Amino acid sequence: MKKLYAQVSSSKQDSGITSSNIAMNTLKIKETFSNFPNKKIDSIQKVINSSNDKPKPKLNMTTKGLSQKQVIIPMNNELSKRFIKDLSTHVININCALKNIQSNTCADFIHADSKGVIITTNNVSSNSDLQEIEKYVKNSLSANEDSITSPRLSQSKSYLKIIGIPYFVNKTNTHISSEDVECILKNNHIFNDIVLVYKLCIIKVSPKSDMAIIWIDIWNTQNSNNAKKIINRWFNIGSIIATVRGANMNPGISQYKNCWK
Repeated sequence: MKKLYAQVSSSKQDSGITSSNIAMNTLKIKETFSNFPNKKIDSIQKVINSSNDKPKPKLNMTTKGLSQKQVIIPMNNELSKRFIKDLSTHVININCALKNIQSNTCADFIHADSKGVIITTNNVSSNSDLQEIEKYVKNSLSANEDSITSPRLSQSKSYLKIIGIPYFVNKTNTHISSEDVECILKNNHIFNDIVLVYKLCIIKVSPKSDMAIIWIDIWNTQNSNNAKKIINRWFNIGSIIATVRGANMNPGISQYKNCWK
């Protein structure tokens, strides 16, 4: 008799498995597998109960950023190294600039990491605070407008995937590139104000498949509004309909062998 043990059991009730449900399940198992000893039937019932009680995995698609009291100023390594040579002077000068606009915010300390320069403050900086900090940093480095990104408060990162996109372009042997996808996202209104954390990643659904999965990490607000706006949205790529889904955080995704960076 080719029946699975779980098929013999009745389905789990919304209120949970009661003692009467367990008794009924046990009787059904005994009727179906009459030659099994009682200990074996008890083991089967325990497996069924444990599988019913097992919680569904939670989608972990957002990681929090730094504290909101930290101002991030993205810049290249060369500029960052120049700026951190005299941090105590920068703290004093930034606080003087903030005091001149009658701000209640002041810089506590400054450090650098892979993102650029990070200024930790006593309060969450306002837009006017950020503008004053930007003005000082650019003047102190004598840098052009394009070499230093405008300061921003910390944001969370959300991990998404786009499905339904062919891996090959127009049924040719040419793989879809990250530049192709970036152009598609840039020209579609649902991705307005969406900023990628890293370069997007493209992999095949399976070695024999002709479909792709596009993995994108985006900067999000602390309450994940940016991700919520586009998750489960559909959009056209020519005659193709693609869909945005939430995804679990996967730091190793860019290391896949068939990933197009």
